[in-house]
Amino acid sequence: MEKKKIVVIGGGAAGFFSAIQIAELHPDWDIQILEKSTKILSKVKVSGGGRCNVTHACPDVETLLTKYPRGNRFLKKAFYQFATKNTIQWFAHNGVALHTEKDGRMFPTTNNAETIIECLLQKVNKYKIQVLLNHEVVDIVKNKQSTHDSFILTLANDKSIEADAICIATGGMLKTNSFKWLTNFGHTIVDPVPSLFTFNTTDKSITSLMGVAVDNASIQWVGNKHMEQGPLLITHWGMSGPAAIKLSAWCAREMAACNYEGSIAINWVPNYTEQSLRMEWINLRLDFGKREMGSRNPFNLPSRLWQYFLQQANINTTLKWADLKTAQQQILIQQLVRTTLPIKGKTTFKEEFVTCGGVELSEIDASTMESKMIPGLHFAGEMMDVDGITGGFNFQHAWTSGWIAAQHIALLDKA
Repeated sequence: MEKKKIVVIGGGAAGFFSAIQIAELHPDWDIQILEKSTKILSKVKVSGGGRCNVTHACPDVETLLTKYPRGNRFLKKAFYQFATKNTIQWFAHNGVALHTEKDGRMFPTTNNAETIIECLLQKVNKYKIQVLLNHEVVDIVKNKQSTHDSFILTLANDKSIEADAICIATGGMLKTNSFKWLTNFGHTIVDPVPSLFTFNTTDKSITSLMGVAVDNASIQWVGNKHMEQGPLLITHWGMSGPAAIKLSAWCAREMAACNYEGSIAINWVPNYTEQSLRMEWINLRLDFGKREMGSRNPFNLPSRLWQYFLQQANINTTLKWADLKTAQQQILIQQLVRTTLPIKGKTTFKEEFVTCGGVELSEIDASTMESKMIPGLHFAGEMMDVDGITGGFNFQHAWTSGWIAAQHIALLDKA
């Protein structure tokens, strides 16, 4: 049987996983991973604060699909082939046990990203997959001299490589002109914009509370219906924490279009609406009537945040609950259920940098990750217009798409 030459472009999670899966099916094939930089698996290394958030404990595919602001329809076929449970099983089979944290994120039991990196590198070494650093691809063309479908890749140093099939897994792309050869093939690139970031506010009174965290709040980009709920953190530049970062993914395109200027609305007591809190206030006044407003609040909010709300409503901390004036009460309720903050700009969230955008999904076969235009050309990971919220979902897409692309590439010997 003819030995095939496969090239995977991109030395990240999706690229490594795809190359390994092909090698597991065809150990004798010549497989190369081309990485344009000097670093491999860099996102794996820094993800989850250096612990690597491998996936999310979400065995139900339909629930899993709701975690992807872009690409959820496309992923449906993919996740029914390979999803969370398959990822857990594959790593377990290769000596890496995962554990689940209370928010559903899954990490190696060692809590060290090096465990994942070592696992992938061991597989690469086992199958003698070549990992070539400083190998930037600048052009790909069909090999017209060949009797079968194959490609010629031109590198930045003018060297060229032949391949029977290619998997492009280069991660998020913010420079679309780097992939001119893709548009030359007829592919459409959806303009990439950042996703997963934190919000910068010009309101200095709230940022003076930097370090204050709330376990459960809801946050919304004013004008957009989507709302996220969860932990929220006040920073020296604005708002961060899982709820804010997840919201940024859902509003990534809309916010990019308005240059990250607008406002967010926060409900610090998401179990209440303005109306239900006003009703509850009658009970609060009865229960806490003789207590000073500045003492422990009934919402379990951090003391500094509660003091801030009292200040915003011009309420003296020594005022008794029973003596609170209606106008001040209304301002306080408003602050609790809808603090509106002006937003101007964003800050990249540590290592969780993700882009939305990439190769137009209608041009890719969701069952095989193969280009509908160019047979033998496959995609994996963030190169496609797919992105998930924070919590292990982007890695899950990397493993899934890499696995599917590999299964289809492995069928080359049947062609």
